[in-house]
Amino acid sequence: MALPWLAALKVIPWGDVIEHAPAVLKGARRLLDRQPTTPPPPTQAPTDADTLAQQLAALQRQHASDMAQLTQTVAELAEQNTRLVEAVDVLRWRTRWLGAATLVLLIGGVALALWGR
Repeated sequence: MALPWLAALKVIPWGDVIEHAPAVLKGARRLLDRQPTTPPPPTQAPTDADTLAQQLAALQRQHASDMAQLTQTVAELAEQNTRLVEAVDVLRWRTRWLGAATLVLLIGGVALALWGR
């Protein structure tokens, strides 16, 4: 079951992901900054006396509130993606270092075994 995930992770161009992560985060922050900071007043259930314009205004306020929440979520996801990409980059570096250390130890072990004969 883990094999398809490993294959999928190998197909992802991590260099491009790491390269574009700051731009994604910057775009999400700009989108968040464009949203109004004050929440709209709560909407009330329309009564018979309400006009169509009042109902439309209430729907627009609700839409603005929903968009602000969505924008906040996108910004949080972009920040999480940036942290994930940084963590993957660290893990790639550690894996390369561990591979090089293993190779050095293997060569040393083979040399020691041959020298001990």
